Amino acid sequence: MRVSTRLLVFFAVFGMFVLPAFSACTQSNLTAGVQASGALYGVWMPETTCWNGNFVVFAHGYVAPNQGPGVPADQLTIGGISLPATFNQLGYGFAASGYSKNGLAIIQGVADSMDLVQNILKKQLPLNRVYLIGASEGGLVATLSAEQLPHVYNAVGAACGPIGSFQDQINYFGDFRVVFDYFFPGVLPSSPVDIPPDVMTNWTAYEAKITAALAANPSAAAQLVKVMNAAVTSDPTTVGETILGALWYNAFATNDAVATLGGQPFDNHNRIYLGSSNDILLNLKVERFTAVPAALAAVKAHYETSGRLLMPTITLHTTLDPVIPYWQETLYTPKTLLAGSFLERTNLPVAAYGHCAFTGGEVLAAFGIIVLRDIGQSILTEIENTLVEPHRSDFLNAAGRAGLLR
Repeated sequence: MRVSTRLLVFFAVFGMFVLPAFSACTQSNLTAGVQASGALYGVWMPETTCWNGNFVVFAHGYVAPNQGPGVPADQLTIGGISLPATFNQLGYGFAASGYSKNGLAIIQGVADSMDLVQNILKKQLPLNRVYLIGASEGGLVATLSAEQLPHVYNAVGAACGPIGSFQDQINYFGDFRVVFDYFFPGVLPSSPVDIPPDVMTNWTAYEAKITAALAANPSAAAQLVKVMNAAVTSDPTTVGETILGALWYNAFATNDAVATLGGQPFDNHNRIYLGSSNDILLNLKVERFTAVPAALAAVKAHYETSGRLLMPTITLHTTLDPVIPYWQETLYTPKTLLAGSFLERTNLPVAAYGHCAFTGGEVLAAFGIIVLRDIGQSILTEIENTLVEPHRSDFLNAAGRAGLLR
């Protein structure tokens, strides 16, 4: 999930919600602070008499290395619904760590989210149940936590994350760049594995160059999407959106990943690319790279899931995600089977285009399943009575698709 601003702010905007006379909490109070790691955090609480003793902890998605510290404000609203305000209205505390680093921060996301629970929340409040939810990079943070930290969380929701193979996700972004360079040479400067600082600081100008190049050669753009088997729809504008989304991550994530992993992790030295009008020429001319062994080892040791879930885990993913493809979900399934934890996971595919492009109702329906799987109790009525139209109808439709209304 890309972030253009990094502000730790209070999002208690209640204009989109109804405040039912029964049960719904009416306050949302923010406390901000700094963790021992240096990460900034926020804790949002309903009024004391309304708190149900439970907490939702949010693991945020990717934030560019050149952004400032703090909880990314634009990730606290999904589908027009403010997460802190809504969960507070339902009686849950809400908390999020900004992590102690930007960029590739999965290790920090796991550690800082755990620290927030163990050393801040639990030392100040008598916690009952703690649920971790995360999106994009935070989806991997949440899944790794579900595999490693049963003493911290009771259940987890992981949305649109690279949970099947982190190495394959790295290669997806690298492949997109080298194949783009084959079809559109010279549009982006330098090497796909060593990004000049100018690309990040002047990304808007490069976006314009990419867009112009795609418009000038739509056949090449279509071949690029086909070779990458990337998600698009019948709307031609999604071709550009998909390509720009993948190239953004190559531009903003590559250098930080190299530094964090101790070497260059992208490897296509023996990749065979298919789908162009001349695959022989493509494979002869596309630029090739070999990953540094230390980087591959770091990915394997710290960023790959095992599939051994130790708590109920709900995964949510759009089927046409152009940034973190849906195949990440299908790769994760055999891991859970081999680990013997297949039944701990509930996967919710969302038939839509876009990265983490969920409606608020879909997110709340997934949360309803998290609670149901954890304590066997439905909170469907509580959620329904907290929302006004069109969010209420959206939630009920999503709940029906997820099987909550049966």
